[in-house]
Amino acid sequence: MTPPGQVIVLNGAPRSGKSSIVAVIQDTFDGLWMNLGVDVHARHVAPRRLQPGVGLRPLAERPEVAALLPRLYAALYDSIAAHSRQGLNVVVDVGHYDVEPSSPAILQDCAERLLGLPVLMVGVRCPIEVIMQRRDAGQIGREGQYATGSPDDPVPAPVRLWQDAVHRPGVYDLEVDTGVLSPTQCADLIRRRLDSPAPAPTACERLAAR
Repeated sequence: MTPPGQVIVLNGAPRSGKSSIVAVIQDTFDGLWMNLGVDVHARHVAPRRLQPGVGLRPLAERPEVAALLPRLYAALYDSIAAHSRQGLNVVVDVGHYDVEPSSPAILQDCAERLLGLPVLMVGVRCPIEVIMQRRDAGQIGREGQYATGSPDDPVPAPVRLWQDAVHRPGVYDLEVDTGVLSPTQCADLIRRRLDSPAPAPTACERLAAR
C-alpha cells in the first residue's frame, strides 16, 4: 500500500512570500511536490467572477462569494487529501482564517478533512512594512492585482485586515518570518522540521478539535 504523501500548508497574508517558498520546496525537496495553493485555485480553477475567491474574506462587500467559501474550501482540501492518499506530496499556500458569522468553522472543517494524513501547518509571517514595500514595488504579471499605498493612505484597509486576521487563531507546527529569512532559509527550516519527530497533537489535530 502506498504511504500518504506529506502535506505542507503555508498560511499567511498576500505578498508575505508564500509562493516563493513553494517554488523552493518544489525545486529542492525530495519526491514529487504538487502545488494546490490558493493562487492556482483562484487563477486557474475558479471562474473570473468569483476571483479572488478562496483566500479572501469578502464579508459584506461580496456576499455572493462569501456564501460559497465553505464549499470552495471543502473542495480544495478534499483535493489536497486525495493527492496525499495517492502518495503525492502537496504544498499549499493559502491565506485563510475564520470570520463569524459569514464563514463559521471553515478552518476547523479544512483540518478535519486532512486528519490521518501527515500535515505540517506553517505560519508565514511578515511585517506589514515589508509587505507594503513588496506591494508598492509591484510584481511582473500581477499588475493591478494588489492594493498599493499612497501618501494619503500608506496602508490600505484591506491590507490591515489581512495582517490583523490571517493568523487567527495562529495554531501552527512551525512559524517563519519572511521579513528576516529568505525563501530558501524558510524552506530549510521546514525541511528540518519534517525530519524531526512530530509532537502530538499536531496543529491539524488541534484545529480539528476546536
